[in-house]
Amino acid sequence: MPSKRSIGAPKRRSRWHGAVVVVSLVAALVLAACGSSSNSSSSAGGGAAASTSSGSASTSQAAAQNATGSPIVTYTIADVNTQGPQYKNIEETARVSAAWINAHGGINGHPIQEHFCDGQGTPTAAAACARAAVAAHAVAVNGSFTFTGDAIIPILAAAHIPYFGNCCAVSASELTSPDSFPLGNQPLYAVGAVQKAQQDGCKHMVGVIIQGAESFEPLMTNAANALHTKIYKYVSLPATAKDYSSQVAEATSGGTDCLLMVVSETPYVAWNAAFTQSGSTARMYGPQGNLDAISIKGFTQATNGDVIAGMYPDIALPQWADYRAALKQYNADPTQDYNSLGGLGTWTAYQAFKQIVSRMKGPITADAFYKAASTAKVNLPGMIPPINFAEPWNKLGGPKGYNRIFNKSVVFSKVANGKIVPLTNSFQDVSALAEGK
Repeated sequence: MPSKRSIGAPKRRSRWHGAVVVVSLVAALVLAACGSSSNSSSSAGGGAAASTSSGSASTSQAAAQNATGSPIVTYTIADVNTQGPQYKNIEETARVSAAWINAHGGINGHPIQEHFCDGQGTPTAAAACARAAVAAHAVAVNGSFTFTGDAIIPILAAAHIPYFGNCCAVSASELTSPDSFPLGNQPLYAVGAVQKAQQDGCKHMVGVIIQGAESFEPLMTNAANALHTKIYKYVSLPATAKDYSSQVAEATSGGTDCLLMVVSETPYVAWNAAFTQSGSTARMYGPQGNLDAISIKGFTQATNGDVIAGMYPDIALPQWADYRAALKQYNADPTQDYNSLGGLGTWTAYQAFKQIVSRMKGPITADAFYKAASTAKVNLPGMIPPINFAEPWNKLGGPKGYNRIFNKSVVFSKVANGKIVPLTNSFQDVSALAEGK
């Protein structure tokens, strides 16, 4: 494979230097990885009000007859009406997830009453969403993503309402609070990219890191050292630059054969334009939802053979058949990207929620779900590796600041002739590499 792209890092004072500032590292990265869209929506209109997209209201009469128990209230929070990245795909996935579950008997006969609340990209609106979930006696806030988790989790934690199943924990609270139960893993996909590049025979790797994501570098360097390879340097990519010609020249000079990209979707488009002009044949290893169908459009030859590191397998694979069917059956907005961390992650969150609740005895309350989730083992073959919420990473020797990472595995896709196609369908645990072992 190595006829295409690579990474590098500043010196650090200690092995985990920078890990605890992870709240700032991902603002530029997860923007498109979750499937952000420029399309506007008014589903939560005027303030951080919640809209009910109750699955029980969307299902057929036969489905309603199958799920006749008392409703299970859930909330999903994401930013839609905002000047920043918009995640209508999360709203749509939460809606179709609840509808699909209810159409198949609900959870032990109980329908999900799903509410969506627009966090609008601000801590104030996000906190209002959290208070709305508390007022509605939500059992969980499920499958959400915002950059404002620190405004949400303290409110939920005080009411013992779990913040469950989020794809992309980015705030300090999401990564450390016992109230947080993420199913994804930031930033371990970048560690996976280092491993894959080494396995593919890359000899001269260079890292390209969007500004604000510097905390990825120590984990990537740990992985390179453990693999007895080297990231020759890290090139810093301004988040707002329109011409990356100088950065491309810096990254590809000196015999670079592989580029390890920690870059969000919009800058990736600008990068690919400059990269194509450079004539470099280095292979890129980029993040799921950022090195995607949008960022590669028009750059077929330059991106052919590039590798995508992610948390969830490609949506085209068999394990997502129900998700694809639900998107079609419940008329999900066709302009959204569902083969993304936000789309795949939210569907997975609702499936995991169903699995845990189905095992519970007695009243289905937030407190009861919190207790059940705290020791739960989740098994969703092919979607995520087995998860044991009784074993946070810090208890297993992981780094400070990443306590609530439970999914420590990666999967890969690739770019083939202008399309994203699956490359692997098995999970690879990279936690030891992240620790430098």
